Amino acid sequence: MATMATQDIVDGEYSEEEPSQQTNAWGRLLPLGTSFIAMDLVADCYTFGRGEECDVPFSTHAAKTHQCFQAYSKVHFKLYKQQSNSGTHIVLEDTSSNGTFINGDKVGKGKKQVLNNNDEIALAMKKNKAYVFMDLNANEDANLPLELTEKYTLTRVLGRGACGEVRLAFVKGSCEKLACKIISKKKFSMGGKSQVNLAAQVMGEVKILKSLKHPCIIGIEDVIDTPDMLYIILELVEGGELFDKVVSIDKYDEQTAKLLFYQMATAVKYLHDKGITHRDLKPENILLASDDLETLIKVTDFGLSKFVDAGSMMKTFCGTPTYLAPEILLTAGNGAYTKAIDCWSLGVILFIMLSGYPPFSDERQDMDLPKQIMGGHYTFPPQYWKGVSETAIDLMKKMMVVDPKKRLTFADVLNHPWLKDEEMKAKANALMYPNSDGMVPPKVPLAKRKATVDGDGPEQKRKSSSDTNTPPETP
Repeated sequence: MATMATQDIVDGEYSEEEPSQQTNAWGRLLPLGTSFIAMDLVADCYTFGRGEECDVPFSTHAAKTHQCFQAYSKVHFKLYKQQSNSGTHIVLEDTSSNGTFINGDKVGKGKKQVLNNNDEIALAMKKNKAYVFMDLNANEDANLPLELTEKYTLTRVLGRGACGEVRLAFVKGSCEKLACKIISKKKFSMGGKSQVNLAAQVMGEVKILKSLKHPCIIGIEDVIDTPDMLYIILELVEGGELFDKVVSIDKYDEQTAKLLFYQMATAVKYLHDKGITHRDLKPENILLASDDLETLIKVTDFGLSKFVDAGSMMKTFCGTPTYLAPEILLTAGNGAYTKAIDCWSLGVILFIMLSGYPPFSDERQDMDLPKQIMGGHYTFPPQYWKGVSETAIDLMKKMMVVDPKKRLTFADVLNHPWLKDEEMKAKANALMYPNSDGMVPPKVPLAKRKATVDGDGPEQKRKSSSDTNTPPETP
């Protein structure tokens, strides 16, 4: 058992269709991995395990070839309805040797635990997630709009923040896992006027956001607008936030930080090339595809800046302005900003990755936080930075320049000497384009390149130089 993998189990796409709800069903299990299948619970008791005599035997090819299969007991757990004076409860009984987990907590062999709506069940190890349980009598989602529930089944809460909550969603008919960000428009009302406004012209922005295709940018699958709420259906990434990772490991070594930062920079440049400024870059908005140190990253929440004005964003989203550019603080969020604000924020993120602490802090006694940021008062104390190269420090200094006109563009960032590292870029491309055998999709289609080559030579050289600084788009 000691040789088992400890990272989250990711089994790929889901082939098992979600069952059509039976009228007498009391619960539903939705799969969190392809080793398991979706099912409605109709009988009063079920047994689950690798034994063929179980009501639900783990006997599919996917289950038998799964790395945890031999760790499952013949009867791993039981699920049944229990009547009491206080009503009907759903009980999970752990009958396994290696453990059954509910929301990451081990039940224990021979022990029982009441199962609640949206609880997650894992087998043999807490990261080997098997099912999410839905109590079909809970009726917690009665207020969800029909246009959402017709297409998606929403289950447990994945996270909560100032903007609302994120819930795990399953596509009806395929059980594909997605994330649903739920934003209450009431939270962004100022002077009786809603700051979230998805009128017809803003839905045009939604169309642009949905069209974005980059391996380091969270895909927006759908947006559902109602008078009070906004539902954004997103690609699901399960490796956690960069913020939590830095906290858990203290700080990144320089080579790993460079690998992750390069992906962030290519993603933000892609957004800028599409006319989109993120405006809220912070470690919480950088998601990791896996628990590995060297992993694919995904930039998220870039779309919210299209629906919420900068003043509301600064007051509501950011809480502490640690990552905000000086020009936003100088005008209290009411000024006109350039894409340079993203360069500042990503410089702050790189600083934190390499040192484990922020460049600006409200714990500083001699100067308050806004003054630190607006004056660009940050340092690199040798005791914390002795292992970091001067080239990396040079890049941060050029990104965190108070005057936005003197700040680097992301083309400049990607062309900085610190990122001229072919070994790192090869690793990044393998993460971003895993099925390309090392070949990165070209920015310009061959037909257009031929037309350009037939033109004058110097112009072609200039175009080629520009191409090298531009992250490729996926086909």
